Amino acid sequence: MKTACLFPGQGAQTVGMGAELAQSFSAAAEIFEKANEIVGFDLRRICFDGPADELNSTTVSQPGIFATSAAILEVLREGLRAEAFEVDVTAGLSLGEYTALYAAGVISFEDALALVKKRGEAMQAAADATEGGMVSIIGLDEQRVRELCDQAGGGELLAPVNFNCPGQIVLSGSKTACERAEELAPVYGAAKAVRLAVAGAFHTEMMAGAANALAQALSDTEILEPSAPSVLANISAEYYDSATMIRDGLRQQLTQPILWQRCMERLLADGIELFYEIGPGRVLTGLMRRINRKANVVNVSGPQAVGTLLEQGSLRARG
Repeated sequence: MKTACLFPGQGAQTVGMGAELAQSFSAAAEIFEKANEIVGFDLRRICFDGPADELNSTTVSQPGIFATSAAILEVLREGLRAEAFEVDVTAGLSLGEYTALYAAGVISFEDALALVKKRGEAMQAAADATEGGMVSIIGLDEQRVRELCDQAGGGELLAPVNFNCPGQIVLSGSKTACERAEELAPVYGAAKAVRLAVAGAFHTEMMAGAANALAQALSDTEILEPSAPSVLANISAEYYDSATMIRDGLRQQLTQPILWQRCMERLLADGIELFYEIGPGRVLTGLMRRINRKANVVNVSGPQAVGTLLEQGSLRARG
């Protein structure tokens, strides 16, 4: 049975994430200790105890989600035999792509977390320098969403940037254009328009400064050549085939759309039969249900789910 591990991105964070896991498994506790040393602040405390406004900041939520996902991964790696932990493909939503690359063994935990920290800081700085936002549009297809963008944009930047699943597309652009899109969405037949609690217009040219800053950090980071097609790129739904392609993909990810629906459809077409969402929350599990209701998805977000997998003894078994 072919398997894939999926890793969530920004927005999956919640106060308390990782706390029970770290109490239950020493391997998880050690990951958070290492994370604190790398980021240079008490990331563990904020993940475990909040407050929410501190955790939700871009500079904290991104390393927090990465560390929590990596902690779950480490517990599974330690508790399962090597042959029982074989995974065919990994993929991650935006930020989650860093966890996917770490899980695939092409980048170390230390380097991946340092990049995630730099990414969050660079995105926050770019957001502070602009007036941007994001709006999730529910219930419209791509054509209608683009028509909405044309009218609501009013000459300002506004574009679809997150193609999450059928009927859920996220727009990103100037703050005023996002406000107009929110107001006009019902006119175009949208079931709902939800303003996202993010710092800026992610995945657009308003993040060009962040992409440039991240490019320098990427050039200084060791990234191994993928030994096989094992990690799917958000921006193309193609497998990374070189370290150069990985660096380009991570840089371009900040200014280009995230094609998550296409990525999942690609994995299904390539014969993946069993998906594990590893990390806080259930966002990716919910998206997959809307992409393909018959897909077999197992959510692994806490100690109970981790314990079940350890008892099961292999990721190859049907969850």
